Amino acid sequence: MPDNEAICLAGLRDTDRDRYLAALLSPVDKRAGLIALYGFNAEIARIRDVVREPLPGEVRLQYWRDLVSGVEHGETAANPLGALLVETIRRYDLPAEALLRMLDARVFDLYDDPMESRGMFEGYAGDTASALIQLASLIAAPDEAAKCAERAGHAGVAQAVAGSILLLPRTRARGQLYIPLEILKAVGLDREGFLAGEDRTRISAAVEAFSGLGREHLAKARGAGALPTTIMPAYLPVALVGDVLDRAVKEPARVFEEEIRAAQWRRQLLLMRAMFRRRV
Repeated sequence: MPDNEAICLAGLRDTDRDRYLAALLSPVDKRAGLIALYGFNAEIARIRDVVREPLPGEVRLQYWRDLVSGVEHGETAANPLGALLVETIRRYDLPAEALLRMLDARVFDLYDDPMESRGMFEGYAGDTASALIQLASLIAAPDEAAKCAERAGHAGVAQAVAGSILLLPRTRARGQLYIPLEILKAVGLDREGFLAGEDRTRISAAVEAFSGLGREHLAKARGAGALPTTIMPAYLPVALVGDVLDRAVKEPARVFEEEIRAAQWRRQLLLMRAMFRRRV
């Protein structure tokens, strides 16, 4: 394994274990590209966790904007992830516009502004999780990617809902909210009431409704049938979404306090089963 690929794979193991496992189950000749793409996503998704103020976060995002746009900084060659991403963009002719929209969407993460509506959340998910699936599809099977674009859209929204639920204890602690305000309003809550955490009955109802949004999109993604074998690696991480949403519906109050991610052995089993069945 080339040095940059090995370094980035080790980094992905620490920053996004699920996509790390998915990358390991992918064809060897596609693995480096998926590692670069997943590593890039993990890096920009965790910026809020490593900076205390929005401005340093904006600076980090700008670094990646420059790199994606072809304005390579002097240290790019010394940045294994940056170098591998540039190589991946060139090798697979990935659209810079999609990567730039992904970076622009991540500005939302740096601030505490709420999601106003379901449509706003779906737009955010489309530019982040859905775009990531579609870009991974261009690496895995470019001829099939366009045929599965609508499925990628639905799968990404479902994945973004599940991810937001898993991160709820962390985002709530810092006053950040991804559940749309229109969902909170429908169950008789506002932003402050949800973050305060006192009305567990309404909070549980909000989590269930939010999970329902994810389940709705996951059902549409699944309704398209089995995926082509060649493109399945791009969808592997989505195989973990249903389990998260099911757990959230069964124990909505629990997700407010602790992460409900399944044990690693179960996640590995779900990934392997999805690979063989070609369904998420």
